[in-house]
Order: sequence, then structure tokens, then C-alpha cells
Amino acid sequence: MTESNQIEYKRKFTGVIDSGIPPILQSYSKGCFKFTTNFLRMSFMAQEPVFNTDDKDNSIGGSIGDLTEKQEVVLKLIIDDNKISYRTIANKSYVGLSLPYTRLEGLLDLPEEIPLEYFEKAIDWLGQQAEVDPKKIIVMGASRNAELALVLASMLPNKISGVIAYAPSSVSWANRVLPYNSDHLKASWTYKGEDIPYIPMEKITPNTSSEINTLAYWKSGLEKTEVRELASIKVENINGPILLFSGKEDGVWPAAQMADSIEKRIKAHGFKYPFYNIQYENAGHLISRNPDSDTDVSTRIGQMNIKGKNYDFEYGGSMDGDNQAKKLARLKLFEFLATL
Repeated sequence: MTESNQIEYKRKFTGVIDSGIPPILQSYSKGCFKFTTNFLRMSFMAQEPVFNTDDKDNSIGGSIGDLTEKQEVVLKLIIDDNKISYRTIANKSYVGLSLPYTRLEGLLDLPEEIPLEYFEKAIDWLGQQAEVDPKKIIVMGASRNAELALVLASMLPNKISGVIAYAPSSVSWANRVLPYNSDHLKASWTYKGEDIPYIPMEKITPNTSSEINTLAYWKSGLEKTEVRELASIKVENINGPILLFSGKEDGVWPAAQMADSIEKRIKAHGFKYPFYNIQYENAGHLISRNPDSDTDVSTRIGQMNIKGKNYDFEYGGSMDGDNQAKKLARLKLFEFLATL
């Protein structure tokens, strides 16, 4: 896998105006602001008039272009309520924490037998910060980190209030799914000294070609029906809404298939929170990358080293499909956050 070993935390920004204004000031150009003794005026340049003077209520209309993502969020708030206060705008912002868990000083060298208490401690710390609401913490991750996000939320329902997962997994996997991990079979995650149940896997074996079919490898694990139920992530325990994104042509692992398995489990257990299983045509494994870049998905082939030999593997989908999916997913993500 190519994703960095990080799990992201998103919190609803609940600070007073003193804590909300600095992020706003950092997000927009100086030309948007005018300071006076007692007031801060925010102005957005438009390509054409945005006030329809024919309307009796002076509602905002017209078109606006060349705004940043954050400017669009703030502008939508103003359009929805032209009397909105700066405090409310600040409260609609978000703060995030990206947490590494391997390969740094003081952390484990390999992503195996990772104690969930490490993340729990970070969540507890986050909940003590003045600018966040401890009742609105959600976790977000992609690929194996999507697996981690779902596992965390299912194990810590009193501390996590929702999940966003790109290219998700419906099960927990053994350590040996990553070729650089140890050869001895271990759990990927533990909690209170116990293994999180997993699907046992042998390592991907070398071959005489220059390619590895990772999709077939992961599918073979899902066919282990005798252990699949035990290893399935108990998503029904998640204490909040779930948003899944996947590419229907993911070439790394069967993300859409596993998202469907999560949906089936959710329905079987009468899940009471909103659940979204969003899948994109012509998209692969890279849909979690930067939606503002059209080039970060230009490389369609990944590489992994197995016993000293490099092998190519397919990310799946197409460059156009991934780029479209990234942008659409971002819109859905902010719609999701706005409901929290």
C-alpha cells in the first residue's frame, strides 16, 4: 500500500470568535478583509453582480467563480442566512489532527499489533481542547487506514461519533498482507492486550513476472468464509453516521465489494444512524488524493518490493475517473460534515 500510516481526526470547530478567526484569516487573501476599530469586514470579489435588485428580499443570486474551497463553504453559509454572525461562521469550521503511528521516534517500526489505546489517548487529549466539541469527533482514513478508522469507531463508540472511509475494508486483516511486515502471523490491531480478530493471510509470493495481482490476493482472503465473520468489523457498534467512498474499478483491493458488505451488515443490524455507500464509475484506489490536483493520479501503476524484487501493481480506474471521483467526494464529504 502506498498510503502513509496516518489516521485523520475531524472535529466540529466550536471555539469562540477569538479561536475561529485565525483559521479564517489564514485561508483567504488580504484583499478579502477590511479592519476597523471594532469590526472586521469580509468581501468576496465576484465576476458579475451577485445581488438581484429586482428581488424584494435582496437575496443573493448570480454566479461566483475562482473561490477557494473554504471561501465557498463560508459563502454558502452567507447565502443560506445573510444575517449570519461571524461566530456562527467560525463554529461551522473544522479542525483536524493527522496522527502517525509507525516509523517515527517512539513509535513502532512496523504496522502490526498496533494498540488502539494509542489512538484512544489522542482522542482523549483532543476532547480536552477548548476549541473542539468532544461529542462530535469522527475518524477518517483511506485503504488500510480506512480499516483502522472503522475498527476504532466500532471499538470506541463512546468517544467517536462517525466515520469517513475511502476505499474501505469490511474486515480486519493480518499483518502479513504487507510484504515488509514480519513473517510471523500477527494481528494488525490490538486492544487491552487482545488481538482484534483478523483474516489470516500468507504473504504475497514472488513470481517470475514483473507484476503482482493484488486484487486477486485480497479477494482470496475474503473467500475464507470460516474466519470472515469473526474478522468482520462490527460496524453496527459505531455511534454515528458512516460515509464510504470507493471506486468501482479499484485494482488494489475490492473496495466496492467490501463497502457493499458493510452496507449489508448495517442493514442486518438495524443501524440507526445515516449510512452512505458512494461508489464511482471508472475510479480506482486513488480517490482519496488531493481533489485540487489533476496530476497526483497520473501514475497508474504502483510498485512493491517482495524479497528484493520490485513488482508493479494496478491502482485501477482511469485518471479522468479518479479526478472526477475526488472532486465529487469532496462535495459529499462537506455535506456530510455539515450534518454533524
